[in-house]
Amino acid sequence: MGESEAADDMAESEAPGTVVEVAVASGSFPTLVAAVQAAGLVDVLNGEGPFTVFAPTEDAFAAALGALGMSAEDLLGDTELLTAVLTYHVLPVAAPAEVVVTLDGQSVATVGGAEVDIAVDGGTVMVNDATVVAADIEASNGIIHVIDTVLLPPAAG
Repeated sequence: MGESEAADDMAESEAPGTVVEVAVASGSFPTLVAAVQAAGLVDVLNGEGPFTVFAPTEDAFAAALGALGMSAEDLLGDTELLTAVLTYHVLPVAAPAEVVVTLDGQSVATVGGAEVDIAVDGGTVMVNDATVVAADIEASNGIIHVIDTVLLPPAAG
């Protein structure tokens, strides 16, 4: 009895959390996590999913804020823009890298309604102008791919 309980506990602790929980636990996406919280999207992204989240790096957020002429506080305070930008980073399906590479040349609808363009060149996967720099970070309700550029929906650009 003791051994199987320990095995059960280990299995539970090794199971990934939701896409939000995985992003928080990684410590690599503080701006993304703050943005999801400010936009009120935590409950949505903690939901059943499945989701594919294209998670911008911290450097990507810094560059986007510079391009938009905004501070992080300005962006976090503009929930309409924030929601549009964030939902443009989420697909309503779980798409691991092996699926994403089959989408070369296609446009894929995001949960925000706008489409992103997928391009594959050798081992490089592009989502619009962003390069996927890390792929297949698993979560219980989807998957995260790390990108080097914030995706701006057509209305926000």
